[in-house]
Amino acid sequence: MRVIGVTGGVGAGKSTVLQYMENTWHARLILADQVGHEVMEPGKEAYGEILKVFGRGILQKDGSVDRGILGGIVFADKEKLEKLNAIVHPAVKKEILRRIGQARQEGEDCVVVEAALFLEEKYDAFCDETWYIYTNEDERRRRLKASRGYTDRRIDQMIGRQKSHEEFLSRCAYVIDNNGTAEHTFCQIDKRMKQ
Repeated sequence: MRVIGVTGGVGAGKSTVLQYMENTWHARLILADQVGHEVMEPGKEAYGEILKVFGRGILQKDGSVDRGILGGIVFADKEKLEKLNAIVHPAVKKEILRRIGQARQEGEDCVVVEAALFLEEKYDAFCDETWYIYTNEDERRRRLKASRGYTDRRIDQMIGRQKSHEEFLSRCAYVIDNNGTAEHTFCQIDKRMKQ
C-alpha cells in the first residue's frame, strides 16, 4: 500500500486532486481537517481535554463543541490557541495513523492524506511520498475570491501564515503544477501513479 501526502497553499486546488485520486485511482482519502472535527465530538479523543481547558460554556445544547464559540476564544488569544492545538493535533495524528493501519489491513492499494498544516505537523514522516500542489499566487487569489468570496486582506493573512514555495519544494518529492487545465493536472497525476 502506498501512502501519499498532499499539500500546498490555500487555493492551490488540493480538493480537485483529492477528488481525482478517489474517483480515478480509488484512493482512500484521509482529510486531517475532517478528522479534527471528529476527534472533538462527545466521547472522542480530544473532547474531554477540551472541556477541562475551556469549560462547558463552549458546548451546544446537544453537548457537542460549538466551533464558532471555541474559534472566537482561541483566535483572540494565542496562548489558548496553542493549548487547543496541543490537544487536537496529537489526537488527529493518532487517528490518521489508526486509519492508515486499518486501510492496510483491509488491503487498500493507496491512501492519500491531506492536511492544512501537513509539513508543520510533520505528516510527511509517515507518508511514502509527499506531493506539492503548486499554483501561482495570482491564480490562487483569483480562485479564492471566485469560489469563497474572500477579500484581499483575508487572503493576505492566510497566505502569510503558510509555508513558502521554496519550503514546499524542499520537503516534497513530487510537484503537480495546477496552473493550467484540469486535464493537464490529471495527466501529471496519472504519470506519477503509473511510475
